[in-house]
Amino acid sequence: MKHKAFLSLGSNIGDREEYLKKAVKEISSLDNVDLDKVSDIYETEPWGYSEQQNFLNMVVSIYTQLDAESLLKKTQKIENFLNRKRVVRWGPRTIDIDILLFDLLKLDLEHLKIPHPLMFERAFVLVPLREIYYENEVFGTYIDKMIDKYREKQGVKHYKKFEFLP
Repeated sequence: MKHKAFLSLGSNIGDREEYLKKAVKEISSLDNVDLDKVSDIYETEPWGYSEQQNFLNMVVSIYTQLDAESLLKKTQKIENFLNRKRVVRWGPRTIDIDILLFDLLKLDLEHLKIPHPLMFERAFVLVPLREIYYENEVFGTYIDKMIDKYREKQGVKHYKKFEFLP
């Protein structure tokens, strides 16, 4: 069975754009995963821990035959491959890959929560998600309304169109 998932990607260490490109390439090369759409890249002020460089963020949608937990394991392997270090919560990172949505699944495990529990409070997630997610409502929450509420406050700015050649 094929599932549709939306993943959020972020980077703020080193060549941020290159890390996003490498992450998308690694995601698209996973077995049982087909890349569907990619958003543009947005630059965002840090969230949570503010003493760090700005982030580049984007969202991708995929089709996969993996279940949500298997997808999480694969994305964590990609993060490790791209030198992700978990030192400070919400701190600097080469790459961060979060599962935002997985079909209409609601999951509340210790290591995986879907939909992502903070996605509706993060304009850096909602703005690129809205670009490739054609519905305005997700689990009773209106994306446009949340973007209006948080975008100015969180400093989300269009950075550039994402160019990806597999």
